[in-house]
Amino acid sequence: MATSIDRLLEEISGVEDPIEELQVLKTALLSIPVSALRDSVSGQRFKVVFSLLNSNHREQVELCVDILDRILMALSPVSLVQNYRSELQAGLAHPSDIVRILALTQIGRIVASPDAVTQLLNNQDTLLQAVIHCIREEKMAVAKQAIKSLSKLSHSKAGLEKLFQSDLLRALKEVMATSDIVRYRIYELVVEISSVSPISLSYCASSSVISQLLEELTGDDVLVRATAIEMVTTLAHSQHGRQYLAQQGIMDKISNMIRGADTDPLSSLYLPGLVKFFGNLAIMDSPQQVCETYPAFQNKVFEMALDPDPAMKGVALDTLGLLGSTVEGKQVLQKTGEKFKKVFARMSQLTGSGATELRVRSLDAISQILTLQPEQQTEDLLALTESWFHLLSNQPMDMICSISSQPFPELHCGALKIFTAIATQPWGQKLMISTPSFMEFVLDRSTGQTKEAKDAKFELVGSLVSSSTAAEILGSQHYIRLKAYLREGPYYVSAVAAVGTEGAE
Repeated sequence: MATSIDRLLEEISGVEDPIEELQVLKTALLSIPVSALRDSVSGQRFKVVFSLLNSNHREQVELCVDILDRILMALSPVSLVQNYRSELQAGLAHPSDIVRILALTQIGRIVASPDAVTQLLNNQDTLLQAVIHCIREEKMAVAKQAIKSLSKLSHSKAGLEKLFQSDLLRALKEVMATSDIVRYRIYELVVEISSVSPISLSYCASSSVISQLLEELTGDDVLVRATAIEMVTTLAHSQHGRQYLAQQGIMDKISNMIRGADTDPLSSLYLPGLVKFFGNLAIMDSPQQVCETYPAFQNKVFEMALDPDPAMKGVALDTLGLLGSTVEGKQVLQKTGEKFKKVFARMSQLTGSGATELRVRSLDAISQILTLQPEQQTEDLLALTESWFHLLSNQPMDMICSISSQPFPELHCGALKIFTAIATQPWGQKLMISTPSFMEFVLDRSTGQTKEAKDAKFELVGSLVSSSTAAEILGSQHYIRLKAYLREGPYYVSAVAAVGTEGAE
């Protein structure tokens, strides 16, 4: 096997137009499993293929990339850095983006390997500086791969030191100055690194890049501000990130920005991001604590839910769904009394008319607010969700059934989610059994023919079967049929129905 590959390599190096020979080599390599290929590609025998990348012939370059992708993946990261370091660096400067992506992918393997990265870090920084320069590439795929490789580098303490305590930091800052877009790519990288651990965050904080990002929150450019808020929200996903932001006074700053939004005519560009920030914060920490500490957030969510602007309404719906998905969040919403009842009634109206996307988001939010896990079903909480369900309309079951029968798969699935939310609650089961034809609708496999609809119906059936009160409330006959539905799976088609369909055709 190794002999035949060597022969093919010799043939390639001896011809002027090697397209046909490259194609034969590619076919040969693809016919060998990667595990078996490992012994055949050791050493530096494939340098000739790297040399053929220096061509204006697109097909030749693409064939070389396919071949190199195959053989380099078969090499260990240590062998890569020992034998092909200079070729990978040359690949980063290649005019073709597929060559640059190939080189970055292999460098990513090197920096993710403890043994290989040690050899890389003990040498000069030129290769890693070239990776940093790729972040400013016009092709987003190249920039993303560079960010990914540098992120992997930061997973070791030695890598963090190299990135933030050497000439590489200067290179990062030089690249940042290229444009707003590139600056935010660097922010994306630094936020990703910061999220890994408190140690990673301390290195990033010492670089001053994070403090620069936080300053952008209150900058003059509202579009830059909106992007900064997204980055800061990502940073808040980790507990150590939230602690750092609190120490920097960012929560108070964002709360003040929400308060001041009423007097800013451009606030609609960044206000949704501010609300999303606190919505995520509430779910990760404590809905009660966040809503009590930053009342401007909760007031703004209710205000946005009644706003005529669809973008504002959409974010408010998502946030209310997030808050209402937890028991503590439900209790926070309950404490607002008539304020929430007014908003919930508005959410019900939104499910019935308007843009489909907004109707679906409203249905999703309502289902989250009404959901109670079996262990959460105290008398008080069951009474609360039941009272909210009856706020939807005078005949809420008929209303949701009507939505589920509309010829829009997203709405059909959204309505089924609400039924699933109440399916484990005794009051919900009593409504279902007392609603004419409802159980027939649940057991009818002909309603909703998309995969998503079948999955949503199956989830509803599963919720009913899993409930300890379902057999008693729904009756043994319905319960047995539900268990059979569950046993048969979401995509079951009865043999009789199938024969009948074939006959009709």
